[in-house]
Amino acid sequence: MPKLAILGGPPVRDLKSKPYPSYPRITDDEINAVIEVLKAGVLSSRGGNKTKEFEEEFARYIGVNHAIAVSSGTAALHIALAALGIGPGDEVLVPAYTFTSSATAILMQNAIPVFVDVDSLTYNLDLGDAERKVSENTKAMIVVHLFGLPADMNKVMKFAEEHDLYVIEDCAQAHGAKYRGKVVGSIGHVGTFSFYESKNMMTGEGGMVTTNDDELAERIRMLRDHCEVRGLVEYMRKPKRKWPLVNMLGFNYRMTELQAAIGLVQLAKLDRNNKKRRELAEVLNHGLKKILGIEPPYVPDYAYHVYHVYCSKYFEEQVGIPRSLFVEAVKAEGALVSEGYLAPLYANPLYREKLARSKGCPFTCPFYKGQVDYSDGICPVTEELCYKRALWFRIHSELSKDDINDYLAAIEKVLDNIDELKESRKSS
Repeated sequence: MPKLAILGGPPVRDLKSKPYPSYPRITDDEINAVIEVLKAGVLSSRGGNKTKEFEEEFARYIGVNHAIAVSSGTAALHIALAALGIGPGDEVLVPAYTFTSSATAILMQNAIPVFVDVDSLTYNLDLGDAERKVSENTKAMIVVHLFGLPADMNKVMKFAEEHDLYVIEDCAQAHGAKYRGKVVGSIGHVGTFSFYESKNMMTGEGGMVTTNDDELAERIRMLRDHCEVRGLVEYMRKPKRKWPLVNMLGFNYRMTELQAAIGLVQLAKLDRNNKKRRELAEVLNHGLKKILGIEPPYVPDYAYHVYHVYCSKYFEEQVGIPRSLFVEAVKAEGALVSEGYLAPLYANPLYREKLARSKGCPFTCPFYKGQVDYSDGICPVTEELCYKRALWFRIHSELSKDDINDYLAAIEKVLDNIDELKESRKSS
């Protein structure tokens, strides 16, 4: 009988008889919070109080003056760019190794994403490559705290000041992560969060924008709700502002009272759940350090990592089989593992073939004086991570140390029987 499950042997963990705990976990706390809103009979944030309460609590947690709740993490990114005045002809630096909306939000403003490579240790934006790609057209940079690991924000803010750029912190995977003791989302000009149901804290769908800039916050609030001015006479009496607050194209990016109610419950659990993720990551760290061919994540001294994803590195030259086959074999043994992002964002036809807008815009927009490059080779570290190196393990607060030990047992079983796997591939 073969030993490996991929070849018909028994797995380390049979997921039919012993499935992993699901995430997110909906408890009576979330259910009762939603029932309270339903009984109150006001579901829109326009008339309710839960969204305001959630915004106040979230701002307090992050350590900022303002938190503005929106309908999604993508909406948060889009509205941040819109509020900063990013538009046609402008370039925005963004990592090539991240989720799609970090870049598509730029296109929504008819601006140009300029893809920057990531650091080979942290997987966050590489400022050396940013220095090579910044231009006179660059107006902002989106810094993604990828997988829950904060970017080096002191260096980011210095770079931004030198080049007169706005900094948007994309914290969609980093709720509660800290840079030198500061919660991410409180350091750049604006922070954005997603509350999609896979995140460290969730509302099902939803997002948040954070800032310490009073006038920017007011602009974001208006953009969120059609730029409709309530109490127009009173508004017109206010002194002149830095930002023009009229004649803007607004959106309907409001959060609902139901989402906000769930968010309040989830926020209260966030630190405890992040602590659990970190404990599980330590178990995985300890186990992988003993295994040749897989390298645990690098965590700088400045960072409090919250492990939305546990991203390790795979070395085919040491293991002896391609990453895709290794992942297939380890999954067959019952571990929650994947290859992660399979291609750099710029490989998407949306960018490669410049399909994003009609009549060529934003790429051939008459306001755009630059020339953007989306060809292979522009971000070599990202390409290596996508095509051969990154190895993602699912980690969340409902898992146990025994679950993580099953991951390690699955890996060890595959490595111990690697010759069996190689021989099967030769014969096939």
